[in-house]
Amino acid sequence: MQPKSYGIFSLPVIVGSLGFFVDIYDLLLFSIVRKSSFRELGVSEEAMKTVGESIISWQMVGLTIGGILWGILGDKKGRKEVLFGSILLYSLATIANGFVTTIGQYTVLRFIAGLGLAGELGASITLTSELLPKHKRGIAAAIIATSGVMGTITAYTVYYFSGEDWRLCYFIGGGMGLALLFLRVRVLESGMYDAVKNAKVPLGNFLMFLNSRSRFLRYLRAITIGLPVWYVIGVLISFSDEFAKRFGIDNFDQPKALMLQYVALAFGDMGAGFLSNYIKSRKKALLVFYFILSVFIFLFFATKGGGNAFNMYLLCMGLGFGSGISVLYITMSAEQFGTNLRATAAISIPNLVRGFLPLILLLFQFLRGKTMLDNYLTAAWITGIVIIVIGFTSVLATNETYGKELDFIEE
Repeated sequence: MQPKSYGIFSLPVIVGSLGFFVDIYDLLLFSIVRKSSFRELGVSEEAMKTVGESIISWQMVGLTIGGILWGILGDKKGRKEVLFGSILLYSLATIANGFVTTIGQYTVLRFIAGLGLAGELGASITLTSELLPKHKRGIAAAIIATSGVMGTITAYTVYYFSGEDWRLCYFIGGGMGLALLFLRVRVLESGMYDAVKNAKVPLGNFLMFLNSRSRFLRYLRAITIGLPVWYVIGVLISFSDEFAKRFGIDNFDQPKALMLQYVALAFGDMGAGFLSNYIKSRKKALLVFYFILSVFIFLFFATKGGGNAFNMYLLCMGLGFGSGISVLYITMSAEQFGTNLRATAAISIPNLVRGFLPLILLLFQFLRGKTMLDNYLTAAWITGIVIIVIGFTSVLATNETYGKELDFIEE
């Protein structure tokens, strides 16, 4: 039984919010500083797209590996340990990013930063889900999600007010992460976890996701539900400047589009959390946001980005709001699995979703080589249809988790 004093503005929620703030700042920063950093490092304009895709892919590989490792540690050693270790690793890697002189160094450090970033959000959601009453879990997750707005705005603001000094941006991001460590020390461990850590049950055994058909399908569906988020971020927004060229739109600023999309995404995350609490259904809230996202994907291509930069920014915001389901599906991931596997699930699932981005990009690249007419745009919307259908099917097949008691174990 958790103490009644844990409310939606308790220390675990506040620290989780600040952690997500730093997480989003760092995750977003590479896409914002990509072109300016590449120019200084001697990457040609023609190679920027390819090099950018490569570094993003390596960062996502780091997130994938880190998600599994931090998840296992979260169940074996505790949720608090993951919060501390993950932010230390990605803070140091982010600071080191400010010193790079070659693309090889850049790639390695974004991979290491990905390893560190992997533990942040899932561990926070796991901890708050176990500490707060079941009727407050969705609201707490929504509050954590809103902090992403400030992380987004801060990354964009620091970049422009620093005179586009991309190295300083990395130093500031790493410094904020190290400052957050002092608050992390005061966070208490989950009593629900403490009750099982010394019991004779397997803790953080990743193979348990594979040795049971029903558990494997639960896990796989939880991953595929999140794929539309990274289709939007990793394809439509990260390379929105490429789409603007093909739409015939001039004076389009990709970092600005990314910032606006993430602001809208954070409000979408907040809205999805409150909506699921209001209608008492995670599934219905997901379906509502899938519909919103599908409408904006259609408009993005059907109107050719709205015809001008201003309208394209609005469409990017619509895409961001519709894809604001991250915190909701991570909360569902935590609610679907027992205490002895909860951190492994909630931390690894969002990072495996991120880790699927290279596969999404491979599908996009494959289709670019196969379609004949306006192949870049055609490949992009076909990729979107595939991803949305997979996600929609997974939502329908997933059991409702709203109000579910979490004091159970997986055997």
